[in-house]
Amino acid sequence: MTEKRIRQILDGVAAGRMTPGAAFKRIRELPFEDLGFAKLDNHRSVRRGIPEVVFGEGKNADQLAAIGRRVLASGTNLIITRLAADKARLVKRKLRALVYRPDARIAMVVKERAKPFGQGVVMVLSAGTSDIPVAEEAALCAELFGNRVARVYDVGVAGIHRLTANLEVIREASVLIVVAGMEGALPSVVAGLVDKPVIAVPTSVGYGASMGGLAALLGMLNSCASGVTVVNIDNGFGAALAATLINRVGIERDGR
Repeated sequence: MTEKRIRQILDGVAAGRMTPGAAFKRIRELPFEDLGFAKLDNHRSVRRGIPEVVFGEGKNADQLAAIGRRVLASGTNLIITRLAADKARLVKRKLRALVYRPDARIAMVVKERAKPFGQGVVMVLSAGTSDIPVAEEAALCAELFGNRVARVYDVGVAGIHRLTANLEVIREASVLIVVAGMEGALPSVVAGLVDKPVIAVPTSVGYGASMGGLAALLGMLNSCASGVTVVNIDNGFGAALAATLINRVGIERDGR
């Protein structure tokens, strides 16, 4: 249930087009809907301005399809993260409108495109090409949440000139999401060069001693560039949500 839909229902009651009883039936599933194996938070978009996002790993195709149907019935866009391609094909058989983005491992049904809403541009940087799947999860989620998004990929510290060549455009962003594996050095470098919030995303990319992203995570947590915010390993979605909230600070929900 979106804020827009709730306003339409209340306006309908006020104008006499809908009875209070009918309105109650429409909104009675707030704040959540119990499916037995899942409890859908239909109220989240009203509280936070961002709908509930479904985590695809660990759920089977039938569960995801059932959740998807109820999300769409509530009037909210459906976003499923961490969805493997083979499972996405199974879900699409049950939800024909589903669109799958393999680069980000995200499936979605967009009933209403989010209007740009925020102070400025959320920019996503990746250290290497191998970090792009996590970077794309962050970038696509940020777009679906209503941000203007820019991408600057493959600008890691192994060739620092690639980063400095893009500094002018990087400095124009309002919030920076910096995605890196290996030793995770890129967020520290970026944070030392710009005056904007930097959200660091460690990835599981790297050789044995990277320990599945733990080395990058610890490197980012121990950054000597003050003020770097760090999310969990491979958590592009979490970075996008944090960037969205930062980008909206000082702006009322209706855009004033």
